[in-house]
Amino acid sequence: MPIIGKLFRKSTEIQYKKSFKKGKDYNNQLRTLYKLIHKAEETRFGKNFQFRKILKSENIVEDYQKVVPITYYEEFYDKWLAATIEGERNHTWPGRINFFALSSGTTAAASKRIPITKQMIRSFQKTSMNQSSIFYSLNLPEAFYEAKFLTIGGSTKLKKINNYYEGDLSGILKKNTSFIFNTFTKPNNNITKISDWNKKIKKIVEKAPNWDIGTIAGVPSWCLMVMEKIVEHYDLKNIHEIWPNLEVYLHGGVYMEPYKARLDKLLGREIHLMNTYLASEGYFAYQTRFDREGMQLLLGSGVFYEFIPFSRDFFDEQGNLRDKYTAFNLSQVKPDVDYALVISTNAGLWRYMIGDLVRFTDIDKHEIKITGRIRQYLSLVGEHLSLQNINEAISKIAKELKIQIDEFTINADLEKMHHYWYIGTNSKVNEKVFIQKIDEELMRLNDDYKTCRKHNLSDPKIKIFDSSIFYDFMEASGKLGSQNKFPRVMNVEQSENWKNFISKRGV
Repeated sequence: MPIIGKLFRKSTEIQYKKSFKKGKDYNNQLRTLYKLIHKAEETRFGKNFQFRKILKSENIVEDYQKVVPITYYEEFYDKWLAATIEGERNHTWPGRINFFALSSGTTAAASKRIPITKQMIRSFQKTSMNQSSIFYSLNLPEAFYEAKFLTIGGSTKLKKINNYYEGDLSGILKKNTSFIFNTFTKPNNNITKISDWNKKIKKIVEKAPNWDIGTIAGVPSWCLMVMEKIVEHYDLKNIHEIWPNLEVYLHGGVYMEPYKARLDKLLGREIHLMNTYLASEGYFAYQTRFDREGMQLLLGSGVFYEFIPFSRDFFDEQGNLRDKYTAFNLSQVKPDVDYALVISTNAGLWRYMIGDLVRFTDIDKHEIKITGRIRQYLSLVGEHLSLQNINEAISKIAKELKIQIDEFTINADLEKMHHYWYIGTNSKVNEKVFIQKIDEELMRLNDDYKTCRKHNLSDPKIKIFDSSIFYDFMEASGKLGSQNKFPRVMNVEQSENWKNFISKRGV
């Protein structure tokens, strides 16, 4: 094995053994919160909420929760973030913040500007190195350690506005990554900075035979699209004919199960799938045990976590937090409960409601899985249909009918009181059979849904068409490629835009 590969393999071994010696308990979170508050005590935010006084408290967590309110992006932006973006120093974090990541969001959703600080960038880099150490546990062949890392992401070209840069998180991280590390990654800067998704794919396809890829990372829909185009262009039986050392796929952003059948068709042999929980707001978790679905929460990476049970007691039917709620810390959570995730970070986000729902699969090892979005669930008449219910039903019925579902979305028809499903697939499907089976499976999974279907929720409707319609809509919305995701549950505005689009297409 060449010297670079040996060094990489040795570093993964050292880091892997080192990581298992570290304590991963609630004390890591207490230290993290103390460091965050101490770092920001002289900022405008810190002075406003008396951080110096909190640091002297016997119970920092309790006093912090009493004083600092929980906010969504819109409220935090109006009260604090807008001034930070305008260049005010020492506002929510020491100094001036020079980078803001445009969050990918879902189709038809406006981009958010998320602050990225030097401390946060270092946390991302440290976490990435720690995650790569998991490769050591997989007993991978020597050739893998000489292969390159392919990231399918957004444009790394940043836009300078006044005193700051904004753009995709991948661009900010790349700008702050050493030249040595960049030599291990593909594609190069000439391709990554391309903003037009179709042009980027074309360039990647052209260069694919020149690359030796061992790891692929990115959102499943876009990674699979790239591999499919490579296989088609070069008339391959599978992607391993061109990348024989491909061993690992790091995925995240959406539920992977519906994409597995599509991925299997592209592979010449089985590869390792590693789930990650990485957002513009932080790197929160990644999978460390491949025989379990949970991802290990990162407790010492500059993020303090809180968890609010996603129940009718604390959230209304629109997913808004009620005035009275209880936010639990890591030492108080229970398994099999959906929690709304709240974060405080080393980028100056304080008690920020990120919008994701998580569930603990292993309390002792702090392993979680993402179960949905606070505002991406259906509850027309109290059916409380979660994104996890929807994903599980889709995956089961697709396997049962032996079909491949590429994309799907649902919206609620308030006038006719039913759910409307849109399915993207190239398989031949009987719509009546499909929706009947989905309906039955959801009634099995969700008692609230079963009760509502009996009394006041009408039969669900369905429309099945070629999956390309979904990607055409994203392109028309300026959301093609990158880290963008098609919303699984559409709100009213998204639904109207979608219906108008497919109507014009004659679908």
